[in-house]
Amino acid sequence: MKSILQRGFTTAEFEMRATKAQQMMREKEVDAIVLTTEPNVRYFSGFHTQFWHSPTRPWFLILPAEGKPIAVIPEIGASGMAGTWVEDIRTWASPCPEDDGISIVASVLNSLPSRFGRVGATLGIESHLRMPVNNYLQLTKLVTKEFVDVSLAIHELRQVKSAAEIEKTREICRITNVGFDKIASYAKVGMTEREICKQFGIDMLMEGADECPYIIAGSGQDGYDSIIMGPTDRVIEEGDVLIIDTGAVRDGYFSDFDRNWAFGHASEQTKAAYRATYEATTAGFEAARPGNTTSDIYNAMWKVLEANGALGNDVGRLGHGLGMELTERPSNTATDNTVLKPGMVMTLEPGMVYAPGKSMVHEENIVITENGAEWLSRRAAPELPIID
Repeated sequence: MKSILQRGFTTAEFEMRATKAQQMMREKEVDAIVLTTEPNVRYFSGFHTQFWHSPTRPWFLILPAEGKPIAVIPEIGASGMAGTWVEDIRTWASPCPEDDGISIVASVLNSLPSRFGRVGATLGIESHLRMPVNNYLQLTKLVTKEFVDVSLAIHELRQVKSAAEIEKTREICRITNVGFDKIASYAKVGMTEREICKQFGIDMLMEGADECPYIIAGSGQDGYDSIIMGPTDRVIEEGDVLIIDTGAVRDGYFSDFDRNWAFGHASEQTKAAYRATYEATTAGFEAARPGNTTSDIYNAMWKVLEANGALGNDVGRLGHGLGMELTERPSNTATDNTVLKPGMVMTLEPGMVYAPGKSMVHEENIVITENGAEWLSRRAAPELPIID
């Protein structure tokens, strides 16, 4: 079943995003926001291109206190931006190291009404500028307004997804499940982690994914010790446990969940660790209700893991936000305490060290609704799958 979900968003979607941001700007007392990263520029404009992989050119989107965004971009992107809802597009011939768009950005910001005398930029938590620091420092001197951090406020805007965004995440989760479902039919002892992951990626692409930029694997005799490296050329042996974690993309939105398998057999200790993470996922799902917090999710899951002999959790959190980026704010930690709202797409990712050098991690994707949570990924089997 190939994907038939419509790509992109309506103009009304972008108008809604801009309106919400401009309300936030009034509350934060800023006259404009300068956006410079791919997810933020795309979120407010709809400008979707792979050209961001090139680090040579900076890109700017300015959201004023009223009206549509203003694009200040390299000339090479003018026709692409013209296909979005953005109408005011200023360009320059880039690369131009002596002035790579900075004077144009400064001119736009200085021409906007100055009610508060402040410009917002993503300067803080889980954000970056994607422009040379020297250029940013020059911009702060050329603009007659103070620059202030709005990174957390932008994160909060993007945390609550629209119905259209949720459907895009639901579709890439469906595609990812199809890829995972096929693994048991071809993965076998004697294959390498890399060979298995390559076929897995192909299956997701054939089912409708646009790309599979994040596919990791970890394996080892009756357990694994890493969930961020690989896949490697390690050959799967009888008695190994394999984890594959993926972030696949369709139309700019990620899935992010994993699956575990044993080959031939597994110890009772490893099977029990799998059950514990599965039960912890259930507990996290039940705690994922509007009005509760990310820390409530964490505590519900960690209580189960601890009761089942967890020696620790070297991941640092038990899930996170998900959307245009593989991981987004907030994080499910003991101290995050972000209040859950309908429309937030999250991962539940309980993990535990259950023996020296052995971890078990389980991850699913959910969306917070008015009445609780809803699965976006189809849940894994309640018992550790054994591939004979």
